[in-house]
Amino acid sequence: MIKIKTSNTVLREIETIAYDKRISYIDAALYYCEKNNLEPDMVGDIIRASPIFKQKVQIEAEKLNFLPKVARLPI
Repeated sequence: MIKIKTSNTVLREIETIAYDKRISYIDAALYYCEKNNLEPDMVGDIIRASPIFKQKVQIEAEKLNFLPKVARLPI
């Protein structure tokens, strides 16, 4: 029987992997893809659909110099 996961479930699992293994969200997403035999593009679409998760990945990518840094207001 095939178990269908919602996008929220996938995002929670990626977040749990990142927290438990103490790795970045990007690495956690790739680990999730490997573990579930998925293409990264499939998970990328789910990440892009979630503004909060997308922002977390974007900030992480900026810190790693994968993306140009964007000015942000201090919180």
